[in-house]
Amino acid sequence: MTDTIRYERTGHIGRLVLNNPRQHNALGQEQLQAIQEHLAAVRADEQVRVLIVTGWGEKTFCAGASLQQLGSGNLSGDQFQETTDLIAHLPIPTICAINGNVYGGGVELALSCDFRIGIAGSKLRVPAAAIGLCYPVSGINRFVERLGVSAAKRMLLAAEEMDAETLLQLGFLDHLVQPAALDKVAENLAQQISGLAPLSVRGMKQIIHQAAAGHIDRQEAQALSRQCLDSADLQEGFAAKREKRQPRFQGK
Repeated sequence: MTDTIRYERTGHIGRLVLNNPRQHNALGQEQLQAIQEHLAAVRADEQVRVLIVTGWGEKTFCAGASLQQLGSGNLSGDQFQETTDLIAHLPIPTICAINGNVYGGGVELALSCDFRIGIAGSKLRVPAAAIGLCYPVSGINRFVERLGVSAAKRMLLAAEEMDAETLLQLGFLDHLVQPAALDKVAENLAQQISGLAPLSVRGMKQIIHQAAAGHIDRQEAQALSRQCLDSADLQEGFAAKREKRQPRFQGK
């Protein structure tokens, strides 16, 4: 497997790192395949309660799909979409620590995560219209679901370059920090989430995503709620409150 994509787990926190700064962390076939394999490992590992996605380097988080491979026909938008869909559909919460500028499909990669933390001085642009591409349909849907029609039009139709402050105002970023604070803020958020009841977090994430898509499966939502009500974690949560201590949730 390529070392341009790295993964490690510490405790309940997984960390997926785009590690090709010379190419601005652009994603070709090799990188996308590696991400998919790591995500499969995350799904299979019950110890992972939250995943941080970030990039290595001081300039760019991700330049999106490799334009060279797209132009040669060696990479399709569908392959990129398969990867972002896998991230979006992970049952655990995901945090994107955006370590620099973000372009093209890198924007959707970030949108596929549940939380986004950006750094001051960074910029974003989706240049599909500037080079003659129509962004893939499922990707456009993700822009609209996560940001709304107006912001999606600014990013996709106008190919507008946006600074970090604008991204915070639009809701693309949940937090905006100085570059030196990015890793710590992402780690603190991951630690906070990993200490919560896993069944509750996973169940509510699933219901929130259904609501964002415009349809909640009431039967499935009720089953998720019942699972939490019947869990040992709920009893542990009540016990921790009574005993004035931190709960020790097991995801059961």
